[in-house]
Amino acid sequence: MATVHHWTGLETRALRLALRLSVRAFAEHLGVAVATVSKWESKRAGTAPRPDTQAMLDTALGRADVSVHVRFETLLSEMASPARHLAQPAPGPRLWEYESWAEDLERVGVALSRQKFAFADSLLNRWLVRFQARELDDKGLYLFARSTALLGDLKRDQGCLLGPLSAQHSYAGARAVFVQLGIPRRIAQLDLSLAVVTEMSGKLEIAARHYETLAVDDRLSRRDRARARLWVGTALSKNGRHDYATRVMRAAIRDFEDLTEPDDWSVAHQKVALARRGAGDLDQALHFIDVARGSGNTDSPMERVRLDTAHGHILLSDTATRDDGLRVLDQATHTAARYGLVHQLRSIEGVRAMSEGLAGPLRR
Repeated sequence: MATVHHWTGLETRALRLALRLSVRAFAEHLGVAVATVSKWESKRAGTAPRPDTQAMLDTALGRADVSVHVRFETLLSEMASPARHLAQPAPGPRLWEYESWAEDLERVGVALSRQKFAFADSLLNRWLVRFQARELDDKGLYLFARSTALLGDLKRDQGCLLGPLSAQHSYAGARAVFVQLGIPRRIAQLDLSLAVVTEMSGKLEIAARHYETLAVDDRLSRRDRARARLWVGTALSKNGRHDYATRVMRAAIRDFEDLTEPDDWSVAHQKVALARRGAGDLDQALHFIDVARGSGNTDSPMERVRLDTAHGHILLSDTATRDDGLRVLDQATHTAARYGLVHQLRSIEGVRAMSEGLAGPLRR
């Protein structure tokens, strides 16, 4: 087992990386300030923690398992070489780190599907904080870009669409790396994600044009092209072109049937239901939302909220079912608030405001 006779910033950095912790998480682990850890790492062997902190570091290393000790010794030997002493950037990932990084990205995907945002964020920042893009080889850059794209998904689901720490910013950053790597499919997928942000930001005509272009883009898989077609219909429906939107979205439904994609098929029925509500055809709207509710992914809080919001919206359109609609929206509000789904909360409030402002509600 590894032992350290005297800790410097060099050894503390090696221990942090061996434990696979961010600077913030490592500081919390030791009970010291983040700025203290940053100072150790910036000065490397030129600084030493206080005696009481040396004891805490001894304890942290002593309690670590064998795999951490192996990584710690490997990292320390690499950092201690003359070349490493002079180099300012942190060393790039080793082979075992690539494997761990890829595994973490799989865990992020599962966490996002269940709206466990804090956990997903901690997994992503474990790697995005650890490495700079300039110190990575192509494999590391690919993982870095995938991490940045997933961070965009997280920000989008949280309703943070525009600005320096937003979904748009993360997607644009990931896209730039995939352009550097020359991976057309990933570039097109990021174009699709950016179009979603454009739609969610209310720029419906621009989003619809982007979707139309991507719906016939051969860089995308058939499933992604079908999604783009579905989102063309969504943007059109939000802009009041409900009948045209219905035709476009029904074509997407046929694609999802051929591809055997039940989740996408359900989402498409939900969106067609809203288009029929907008057109005043409440019988068809209720039919399509019942299909969506019967086949949707109720394990996902996000999908439950979307289904309940659409269902409530339709019920509010008829005075006979208005009270039922309000109850369904209350349920959607509770779930959205519990999981921090800010964009969905805004949508629900928009539905309520629209319902209250209607002079003459539609009737079946």
